[in-house]
Amino acid sequence: MPRRHLPLLAILPIALLSLSACSTASRIVQPFGVDDPLPTAEPSEVGLDPNILHSMSRQIAAKGRHELHSLLVVRRDRLALEQYYNGHSRDTPHDLRSATKSITSLLTGIAIERRVIAGVDSPVMDYLAGEYPDIHDKNHLTVRHLLTMSSGLDCHDRDRGTRGQEDRMYRSEDWVRYFLSLRRVSAAGEQAFYCTGGVVALGHTLAAGAGTRLDRFADETLFAPLGIRNYRWASFDRDRKIDSGGHLLLTPQGMVKIGLLALHKGRWQGKQLVPESWMELSTREHTKVDGRPYGFLWWRTPLRYGERELTALTARGNGGQMIAVVPELEMVVVTTAGYYNSKKSRIADELLYRAIIPAALEADRKQSEIAQVLGKPTVTRRSSGRTQRRRAASTVGRSRSLSTDSIQPARSDGRP
Repeated sequence: MPRRHLPLLAILPIALLSLSACSTASRIVQPFGVDDPLPTAEPSEVGLDPNILHSMSRQIAAKGRHELHSLLVVRRDRLALEQYYNGHSRDTPHDLRSATKSITSLLTGIAIERRVIAGVDSPVMDYLAGEYPDIHDKNHLTVRHLLTMSSGLDCHDRDRGTRGQEDRMYRSEDWVRYFLSLRRVSAAGEQAFYCTGGVVALGHTLAAGAGTRLDRFADETLFAPLGIRNYRWASFDRDRKIDSGGHLLLTPQGMVKIGLLALHKGRWQGKQLVPESWMELSTREHTKVDGRPYGFLWWRTPLRYGERELTALTARGNGGQMIAVVPELEMVVVTTAGYYNSKKSRIADELLYRAIIPAALEADRKQSEIAQVLGKPTVTRRSSGRTQRRRAASTVGRSRSLSTDSIQPARSDGRP
């Protein structure tokens, strides 16, 4: 192998040292239905270097015991890598944990487009006051505050001392009431702290506006059009309300479909399921949570590889659940894992940043070199439709190491 390719692969074994057994056992869930399958292709057919992907797969297999459950890679709308581990399979629904929140963001855009709710600046009590007439001091809360985790209430999932911390909320019967009863500690919109309770309240706001349970609204407007049938929402309050902040069970292929929907700005098989304007608004940076760029329940990670600047848009859940969308590369990557509350969950980021993205960049570099030899213009398909310049592509092959200074990995405690 030429020397210039070595840095791509030399980084990977270091990252995979974190693959080891985790003390948290994962329950295998039986299927609830059958999803429509995704189209497939060989890695080389969609611009992925097979040597890098094969090396990654071999190193995962060589590690023996680990808690990865699935790894899927899509480029240019076709599934080029699909691997399952530890008893999981294509038909195994997996707990998304907080990656569920990004799906709630999609449902919010659909609800606004259908006028189920008036808009992001609508007060949530306009929809919840009928059910909670005794809550008088939350009229200032808007949908936007819940989408950006800036309610100003005593809710911070990273701080167990706050009353709204998610584990404390889960011990109550009605999580929406629990959240709405929290005291105000700062002005709404002033600071953003990771707060699952606010996203649960958001989901029930959508349900109240739609006049139906959130799971029914989601099936009609999102999952059925995507061909997703093998799923199950979690519920609370004696099964009267849906947990829109976490614990949705979805197959890895179902997760890929969510990623493809985001990649194509809400469009699926010729139909606009989520307004394009919402996708642009919701995936834009609106605040910072845990010091990282955050949209409307989507994480944004700026990346730099040599001279190439990319953005990874991600839905994340505790334990290594991830839907990653890289628009510049027309790529969606999904991982599921069982590294709950563990820093080992960073393996999802390591595989994406240090192996899968480099596999795309290396394939693009080779395509560029071949096109130059043949005297043809170099055009790499991108969702923006712009021509990729050879200089940016070839930089990856020349670099002695890939710059990962700007990469923001998952939290060290394994939470999103």
